[in-house]
Order: sequence, then structure tokens, then C-alpha cells
Amino acid sequence: MTPRTRPDLESVPAYVPGRSFPGAVKLASNETTLGPLPSVREAIAEAAAGLNRYPDNGATELLAALSARLGVPTDRIAVGCGSVSLCQELVQVTCNAGDEVIFAWRSFEAYPIITAVAGATAVKVPNTPDHGHDLKAMLAAITDRTRLIFVCNPNNPTGSLLSRAELEEFLDAVPEHIVVALDEAYFEYVRPAPGEDLPDGLEIAEGRSNVVVLRTFSKAYGLAGIRVGYAVADPSLVTALSKVHTPFSVNSLAQTAAIASLAAAPELLARTDGIVAERERVHAALTAAGYEVPESNANFLWLPLGERSAAFADAAAEAGVVLRNFTGEGTRVTIGDPHENDLFLDFATKQGREVAGIV
Repeated sequence: MTPRTRPDLESVPAYVPGRSFPGAVKLASNETTLGPLPSVREAIAEAAAGLNRYPDNGATELLAALSARLGVPTDRIAVGCGSVSLCQELVQVTCNAGDEVIFAWRSFEAYPIITAVAGATAVKVPNTPDHGHDLKAMLAAITDRTRLIFVCNPNNPTGSLLSRAELEEFLDAVPEHIVVALDEAYFEYVRPAPGEDLPDGLEIAEGRSNVVVLRTFSKAYGLAGIRVGYAVADPSLVTALSKVHTPFSVNSLAQTAAIASLAAAPELLARTDGIVAERERVHAALTAAGYEVPESNANFLWLPLGERSAAFADAAAEAGVVLRNFTGEGTRVTIGDPHENDLFLDFATKQGREVAGIV
């Protein structure tokens, strides 16, 4: 007899990570190509000697370091096994079966999965023609069953950025009992235009008890393989998150690496300037070659190739560059090292143009 599981899981898609092939350049998963700094590696190696002990389930030292860095009390901070685990916990603490979670689409591909796993209903609001959040449509989608709204800013995979004014107007219009998660996994790559205010979720959330800010050490801090992220929220939400948190899921090495990375934050974050410069270079080359490429505020670019996206990604893989394909919608290109970006551009500006339908 087949073991019995929840029947509804048959309709839940599995998360599909970015592909990789031996010898190929991987520009599919929005990773930084630069590893942890020597000081961070040394701290991880030293912590490895204590792996016979359980990690601190309360992440006391990490919370203290984050509190000092962010200027918020520890009772407003929760940590998780990557920010995606905190996304899942937010669904768990806000939703019962049949409740609704609103998010833009396309956005982070984990949102519909974690919503379905909780038995909640995903409400996907189509992006605007320029590939950003349609905030008016998201407000119109709110019903008496809405419990949670995800706003990915910058948005993954399109790279679009909501301004501070847009976010504040939106949050003011959302009923106060509905939790809004500002997912800022790529916050460190944002460079506002001259005269524009940085859309900093931590500042925007001040005085708004229903707003949660999510950030991660996976991207700019280069710790994707060790899995640690954090949420800043009202103490009542932090307490709720602690009740569904998987015990000991933020391991000792992750906590140590995050603390050491915070100590080296100025040096680590300076690296993002190089990524931003490469992002602009690759963007300029692609637009010059005839591609439609929306402006990005993350460490990737979005090519809205529609039905040609799968063929484009396949052709790139044959040329030795692995990209992230979203069949029927577009292709996401992570910004890597200059030589990796050059390899991609060599493909994109030559055989890739024909595959993309550029004449």
C-alpha cells in the first residue's frame, strides 16, 4: 500500500533551483562570485571545532550583532535558515486553509509554493507592462480573506524597484490587520537615482506594526551556501514566528559566519559597487544589441523573451553559460565576474540575437 500523504500536495510544484553543468559558467542563481572574506572563513573554521554541540536556538550573539548594525532592539529581529524560511514562517503564522496571500507575478518563485504548502490561496497580480509591481491592482485584490502580502523590492526576477513614495502610499492604503512583507533580498545592490530617496524598508516600516522587512546574507554577503537570513518586525510578529520556527535550523556555522560578515560589512558591501558597474555595462551592451532589458536594481538582468526564453537559455547553455529560464516569460541573467559576463555577451550579441528574434 502506498503511504498516505496530503492529496493536495499533488498540485504543489517543487522548487526548481538554477541549473549547473560541469565546466559551464553559472549565471542562473543570483550568487556572488566572490567568496567570504578571509576573516569570515577563519571564523567558520574555528566554529567547526564545536559542531558536536547544538547551535544556539535563540541566536543570541547574532541578534545582538544585528541589533547593533541595524539600530533596532533584539525583540524586533528574527533569524531563519535563509530569508525564504522566514517567508514560509510568515505564511504559517498568518494563514489558515483558504486564506489568501497576494504577490506580484512574476516574482520570487517560492511564494506560490510556500502558500500552497500552508493550504492558503495564492493571489497572483500581473506585473505592469514595464515588469514592476502593479500596486493599485494589488490593493484591488485585497478581500476579507487576505492575510499576507509579499512585496519583493527589488523584484526577483525582473529587477524592478518601487520608490519610497510608492511604497509608503501603498502601505498607508493596506488595512492594518494585513501583514505586508517587504522582501529585500537584493537591497544592497540598490543605487537610487540622484535626488531620489533610498526605499529602505527598515525606515519605511517605522510606525507600521503590520510591516515585516526580510533580508539575507546569501547575496551581497556571499553566504548563499550556509543559509541565514533575518526579519525585522513588530515584537508580536517576532514572537509568532518563534512558535513555528524549526528548532536549531540556523546552524552554528551560519550564525558565526553572519556575525563575522557583519563585522566586515564595509569591505563586503564595497564589493557590490563592482557588481553594479558590471550590471550597467552588461545592460548597455544588451540594449545596444537590440534586446529589451528593463532597468535593474539587483545583481541580475531580466530579458522578457516570452516564448523564446527556453530556446535562448538552451542555446546559452550550449555556449557554456547557464541562465535561469522562466518558460514563456523570460530569462534571468545573473551578473558575474567580468570574464563571465563577457562570455555571456559574446553569445548574446552573436547567435543569441537570432534565437531571441532580433533582426
